[in-house]
Amino acid sequence: MKSRHDGSIAAIERLLEPVSRSLNVEAAKKLIKLKADTKTQTRVDELARKCNEGALTPSERSEYERYVTAGNLVAILQAKARLILSKTA
Repeated sequence: MKSRHDGSIAAIERLLEPVSRSLNVEAAKKLIKLKADTKTQTRVDELARKCNEGALTPSERSEYERYVTAGNLVAILQAKARLILSKTA
């Protein structure tokens, strides 16, 4: 049985398909190197810790969910970029 999360990821993948089809090798190489800056990563780590402890405020939960969604978008695009690069190797 698929979870709601799995369905959301599949929907995001479908939405991003036109973007991934437009990636060339140079863009794919840059995309796989993309990562959060130190300040953002520190904030995400803090929110993740608080989430694991059950200590997020409603505002923090909303903020954390936005980071998770953005991270999922980037991860999907990076996976597609790796696939493109594997086909050109």
